[in-house]
Amino acid sequence: MTLRLKSILPRSLYGRALLILVVPIVTIQLVVSIAFIQRHFERVTQQMTGAVATELNLVFDRLGAGDMQEAKVLASGLGFTLEPVDSVIAEVRREAWDLSGSVVAETLRAEVPGFTGADMLAEDNRVLADFQRDGRNWRVGIDRRRMSATNPHQLLVLMIVTSVLMTVISYLFLRNQMAPIRRLAMAAEAFGKGQHIPYKPRGAVEVRAAGAAFLDMRARIERYLESRTRMLSGVSHDLRTPLTRLKLGLSMLPEDEETAALLGDVADMERLVDEFLAFARGDATEETEEVDLVGLVRHVVENAARSGQSVDLVATGAVPMRLRSAAVSRALENLLTNARRFAGKTRVSVIVGDRFARIVVEDNGPGIPMDRRDEAVQPFARLDGARDPNKGGGVGLGLSIAADVARSHGGALRLGESETLGGLRAELSLAR
Repeated sequence: MTLRLKSILPRSLYGRALLILVVPIVTIQLVVSIAFIQRHFERVTQQMTGAVATELNLVFDRLGAGDMQEAKVLASGLGFTLEPVDSVIAEVRREAWDLSGSVVAETLRAEVPGFTGADMLAEDNRVLADFQRDGRNWRVGIDRRRMSATNPHQLLVLMIVTSVLMTVISYLFLRNQMAPIRRLAMAAEAFGKGQHIPYKPRGAVEVRAAGAAFLDMRARIERYLESRTRMLSGVSHDLRTPLTRLKLGLSMLPEDEETAALLGDVADMERLVDEFLAFARGDATEETEEVDLVGLVRHVVENAARSGQSVDLVATGAVPMRLRSAAVSRALENLLTNARRFAGKTRVSVIVGDRFARIVVEDNGPGIPMDRRDEAVQPFARLDGARDPNKGGGVGLGLSIAADVARSHGGALRLGESETLGGLRAELSLAR
């Protein structure tokens, strides 16, 4: 029952706020209106119809005395029409929303003997009531306004019109109040995708406070990324300088096996430094731009194919997206490098959805066990067993860089098993 109720309730804050505001107003109006109708209209109708019933009894008493002409004159003086009929109305005919009509009929039935039925639809603002008295059938025409107050449906119509008007006013008010919250959500979502859009706190005090807190948080994160990037640039310079001196010194030594081994060690150190800096720097220094995702993937795949890797591309058309092209290219290159180390065949697919675009890299290698996949995307993770992402001299940062790039674009990196090739399936999702 709870789940069914939740499924029909609005999911947005705007819809729920409107529901919270409108439902109590409508409920209170309905309760008050029903109570007012029952206590006021019914009692007033009973009193007015009771007075008419007294006059009818007086007219029928004159009929019972055999003075028909005097009875008709009396009825005319009291505002009635009195005519004999062949057949009587055996039911009460009224509109469905005519709530006081049933009270009129019940009062006549209770206070005037011989009442058989009434028709409240045949003539406007008149009640045709039939009676059987002294073996004859009589029809009395009575002005409806003498028997009941104004029909209560008018109150209901007024209530509905007022409710609609107040709902429209509430809608306009809530839209004005929810707009700052939507702008804050858009700014936060864009920042999660690595985009920076202008935002100024507006709206209620609480919304302004949340907006100011978001701006402070965004500024702190940006300052942290900037300071980290500057620090790493200095580290890069400090590390590369002695490595360059070592390489230069080794190049001047006699060429033998020991010198070649040392030069190889220096090259490995340079590569490790480059990988570490690429992971630590991420894509913080790159601005987003509008690019064709399929064209970007095709370019990376062609570069991999030129280096001797067997790669099939499954992608058609164009997918324009705002992203950091260099960072996405680096993430895809890392996934292709991992596939090249352990597989002979690789396939890259681009799958486009309404909210996400996915780059899927599959291979026919040994894959990664399910219980080690979370560990595989951790920085500097070194897996033992069938597939080690660090094979070939890596430091375990390829998948970590790809995961970091996916998160900075509002997506994620998911590892699984390829159903077609049987190896690893790496899915890089990017928010559109």
